Amino acid sequence: DAWSNSEGHVSLDSQQDYELIEAKKKADGFYLLFKRPFSTCDPRDYVIEEGTVHIIYGLLDQPIASLEDLNLFRIHTGVQRVLMLRPDMPSPTLPPDVQTLDVLAPNIIIPNQETTYWCFIQKLPDDMPKNHIVMYESRITPGNEAIVHHIEVFECATDLRDVPQYSGSCDDKMKPKKLNFCRHVLAAWAMGAEAFYYPPDAGLAIGGPGSSRFLRLEVHYHNPLIISGRHDSSGIRLHYTPSLRRYDAGIMELGLVYTPLMAIPPKQHTFYLTGYCTSRCTRTALPQGGIYVFASQLHTHLAGRGVKTVLVRGGKELEVLQDDQHFSTEYQTIRVLRKMINILPGDVLITKCTYNTEDRSKPTVGGFGIMEEMCVNYIHYYPRTQLELCKSHVDPGYLQKYFNFINRFHGNDQCVCADVGVTEQYSQVHWDDFAGEVLDSLYNTAPISMHCNQSTARLFPGEWEKQPLPEVTSILPKHRYPCEGGAEFYS
Repeated sequence: DAWSNSEGHVSLDSQQDYELIEAKKKADGFYLLFKRPFSTCDPRDYVIEEGTVHIIYGLLDQPIASLEDLNLFRIHTGVQRVLMLRPDMPSPTLPPDVQTLDVLAPNIIIPNQETTYWCFIQKLPDDMPKNHIVMYESRITPGNEAIVHHIEVFECATDLRDVPQYSGSCDDKMKPKKLNFCRHVLAAWAMGAEAFYYPPDAGLAIGGPGSSRFLRLEVHYHNPLIISGRHDSSGIRLHYTPSLRRYDAGIMELGLVYTPLMAIPPKQHTFYLTGYCTSRCTRTALPQGGIYVFASQLHTHLAGRGVKTVLVRGGKELEVLQDDQHFSTEYQTIRVLRKMINILPGDVLITKCTYNTEDRSKPTVGGFGIMEEMCVNYIHYYPRTQLELCKSHVDPGYLQKYFNFINRFHGNDQCVCADVGVTEQYSQVHWDDFAGEVLDSLYNTAPISMHCNQSTARLFPGEWEKQPLPEVTSILPKHRYPCEGGAEFYS
């Protein structure tokens, strides 16, 4: 149990809370078994809590006589991201009649540009009966692990009798329009994610009456080195069984719509963006008994530092559905919840993301590019509903009022707001502390536009523009850890 200063020098901690039980080296890695309280009430110690833990390790070239001889800046270091605290669950097993289906990119050449979303349409057999997907995992082409950023498999709308074959950019203006109606998520993988198993009483339906015969694979390639000529056949392997389980599972998107209307100013140590799934949407789309959430997958891009989703009922925060304040876009595993959470009609789900843009000189807008930002929580639940996406963004009219005001404040009376796009308007703002504070205030007070979308990508009937922000009257307490002498430590 030791600590280091800003120069990398290591000193023994006066309060020893760490006990090494075993250390061993195997062919596949180095293993440490230790025990330590989650919170030691020692200000020099890291609080072990739910969410991502960044383990920094170093390798010495030769033994040292004492800690004083160790300088962390002079050794080879690496990082391993893990979820240290996970729910105790039995090892998952697959049924004996399980079959597999690979949904893979057809040996494409990755475009020599930084960001590419590649779409591919795959057809299921016409006579495929209803099955349940009980597990899925990624299949990444060896050598492309650093380029394949995330993968999704979508089912097309059931009323589409035919979807044209397609393999190309998802942004191509010449792509078939029917691809826009392939939005029901079957599987989602991102960097760092492990194989995902469904609980024993639920599975994701595929095939049979009421389902589509067409799947859309979407692969996000992040190619910052602009590598040319690299072939790729990455995708997802679905494990499915004809032995149907009790419930059809579903996946729902919470958070913010992918739009430049939401932005983060430059040079921000901490800036928050919040997405809402409102009571009007859940009341419209959820069954009387609600749904049960059993897992979730958080997602941001490079500026993301934290993601938290809270359940609000009757205007009061009820419980935290997911929280990771050490989030990394390079570790986006699907997290199984400690207990299933029941979401009822009329409930509100608030997803709040934390960003850091200290290394950026320009504003970061929402969007699909890796240098743009997202704020998403994919929740896994049952029974499946038609609610595919419950997300929001700030009302565009109120954002224009912000641009008008902030430009006048900085002496620019000739605002060209109506003549250029939102991204350009953000780039023209003089970003000082005042501009950032007013934007933060706008996001926390202005009405929102809701996307309460069915699996057909169509909005549920209703009025979804200029919705007031949900009123939340209570705040859930932070984690409390008892310390000696009756004191308490909060994190």
